[in-house]
Amino acid sequence: MAKSGKQTETGKAFEYACAYVLYKQYSKITNVVLLDSPQMSTARNAFNNLTMEEQRDYILGAEAAVRIVDRLEPKLSNQKNDMLIGLQTDSAGITGDVRDVLCMRGSDWEIGLSCKHNHQAVKHSRLSDTIDFGKEWFGIPCSTEYFEAIRNVFLPLRKIRDESKANGEPAKWDIIPDKEMDCYVPVLEAFMNELKRLDSEYPHEIPGRLIKYLIGVNDFYKVIMNDQRRFTMIESVNINGTLNQKDGKKKALIDVPLMKLPSRFYEIGFKEGSRNTIVVVCDQGWNVSMRIHNASSKIEPSLKFDVQLMAMPSSILTQIEPWDSTTLEYHKVISADKVAEDIPPYGNK
Repeated sequence: MAKSGKQTETGKAFEYACAYVLYKQYSKITNVVLLDSPQMSTARNAFNNLTMEEQRDYILGAEAAVRIVDRLEPKLSNQKNDMLIGLQTDSAGITGDVRDVLCMRGSDWEIGLSCKHNHQAVKHSRLSDTIDFGKEWFGIPCSTEYFEAIRNVFLPLRKIRDESKANGEPAKWDIIPDKEMDCYVPVLEAFMNELKRLDSEYPHEIPGRLIKYLIGVNDFYKVIMNDQRRFTMIESVNINGTLNQKDGKKKALIDVPLMKLPSRFYEIGFKEGSRNTIVVVCDQGWNVSMRIHNASSKIEPSLKFDVQLMAMPSSILTQIEPWDSTTLEYHKVISADKVAEDIPPYGNK
């Protein structure tokens, strides 16, 4: 589903909790600077807006994440070089960098965390007659046949939107009797046909490019906080082999394997019984669900994907860490003011 304002706020708050716990953990052994930026202020404000109980839980979730990452990343504990901790801009995701929290030591080493609060969805993208998904996702333009097919859907929608706006009453999707058959199905069929065409023109390339587009081009740890079950899960996405590096002779307690990208599509088709969801099954254990929907109640000449990874290869290391309130060493009672006091003046970015 589309990310709500509340989900955005909780995600930002969890980013701040992770950055804060990383700062508190490693400033005990080395010089750590928390970088000042508009996105850090936004995340901190989101954390401040949580209730005291929620703040406590977010810190517990972040502490569990840091316990896992500490076992995987020896360079986090390096005592010689200063470490910078910062938050990424939202626009970084447009270029394929899905990391939210960055830890950096000079220009030679960095790791990133992608922070999720109670959800695991990957990149959401739109389709429209003005968006060339082939060029954006794979660097290969879509065909004229694809655009001709989807224009039959999006041009009438644009006309309805523009005329209704001109009349002062923006049209809503409920005026279309069967939006699935009239809009979703033909757009998904055109999308699937184009995927298959691109795959035939560039054999063994498109499946891997699809996965890299969806999950990000940089290596990172996906951190998923589950406050209902009170654990934090981390998935190690090691596409380029930059995670899990030794620090001199010091090795990680757990090895992070290289992630295997797919090179073949086994199936591209509608989910059984569905008119709004397709499944893309690849080799190496990848299974992707792509549900299309109208992100707004008002008619717009575009549709949005909600993408879920239904299966991933065993080369993605997954670790689960239960929360442990006895390790909540940073504050007895969480408060935003106390958190602010714990952090010295921000460094300059």
